[in-house]
Amino acid sequence: MVDSTVLVALISLAGTLFGSLGGIVVSSKLTAYRLEQLEKRVNEHNNFARRIPVIEEQIAQITHRIERQG
Repeated sequence: MVDSTVLVALISLAGTLFGSLGGIVVSSKLTAYRLEQLEKRVNEHNNFARRIPVIEEQIAQITHRIERQG
């Protein structure tokens, strides 16, 4: 028969392994989710940053037209 101390140690080892692996999996999923959200924000920012020079040029043109009329 297996000594009860050894049995408790094996059960503790199994619980520790499953707990650690479960924590790693959850942490990995959370990290992947947060990276995905960050990528979406960066894409939105890049899209906005591309449009700003166009808007600035349009404002300059409008300002120039107003100055010519006034």
